[in-house]
Amino acid sequence: MTDTLIAIISIFLGMIGANIFAIIKKKYSFGFIGNTITGIYGSIFFIKMFGRLGFGPMFIMKSGEPNSVLFLINILVSLFGGAIGLVLTKIIVDKMNKNI
Repeated sequence: MTDTLIAIISIFLGMIGANIFAIIKKKYSFGFIGNTITGIYGSIFFIKMFGRLGFGPMFIMKSGEPNSVLFLINILVSLFGGAIGLVLTKIIVDKMNKNI
């Protein structure tokens, strides 16, 4: 596995996390495409923000072999990042629509 593949997997899991959260909590849904875009950005934001703690793609592949514990943490942060990105986007959209 390479750093790029791990990053792509992280982005894909962010999409899945946002869409699954939108299925569970209908009031946060922006439709499939909106959820997917929000999940991508949420996943990227959280991996970039928390990846500096040592579980970004470069840290996972630092030894040449994938570190499974760091990869699991990366997966969980990506899933939750997509869902949290969806919630934050919904809060922002609601606040913007309230002022009209």
